Amino acid sequence: MVNLGDIFPNFSTPTSEGPIDFHKWIGDSWAILFSHPADYTPVCTTELARVVKLKPEFDKRGVKMIALSCDGVDSHKGWGKDVMEFAGCGGDLSFPIIADEDRKLAVQLGMVDPDEKDSKGMPLTARCVFIISPDKKLKLSILYPATTGRNFNEILRVIDSLQLTATKKVATPVDWQMGDKCMVVPSLSNEEALKLFPQMEKTAVPSGKEYLRFTPQPQ
Repeated sequence: MVNLGDIFPNFSTPTSEGPIDFHKWIGDSWAILFSHPADYTPVCTTELARVVKLKPEFDKRGVKMIALSCDGVDSHKGWGKDVMEFAGCGGDLSFPIIADEDRKLAVQLGMVDPDEKDSKGMPLTARCVFIISPDKKLKLSILYPATTGRNFNEILRVIDSLQLTATKKVATPVDWQMGDKCMVVPSLSNEEALKLFPQMEKTAVPSGKEYLRFTPQPQ
């Protein structure tokens, strides 16, 4: 299992686009590794088709996408054409899928869903999302059961927050969207905060503590 802030394990693996060394594949980019239970299944097809449609948005943010399931390379390649057709694009899938047939990575990274099994009784991968920064550290992990499809617009929103807060001394409040007000981090004193964020506003609360401090999103 990998904890937030840990260096994400490196590995070499076959994919639908050929063998990769994971850290070299990431390079200087952000990356999202997301698993799905199986190829040629309905919810997974809708998910990967959504990723295809949103790929320009991930590209704009400098984020590489790579999927993973316990199917083989040939299965990934064949199913990828179905996904692209469902997405209204045609052709080959626009990002790679890792072939984890021995489930080594799925077990190592805690991706296995014990309640979902294939026709041979082997456990399938759950719907994991790992967001990894250019320094190869795990910045976010989400685990969905096999029966629940993900919201990739939310994952884009998270990327925006992670990239903003990585360089600015702010946090993003509930339901934040790009361009909304942010919150000044508690580690800054009011004096320090006003130097960085002259438009900072404090919200009064019954406790009298000045911890709700909002500022326009820094550029």
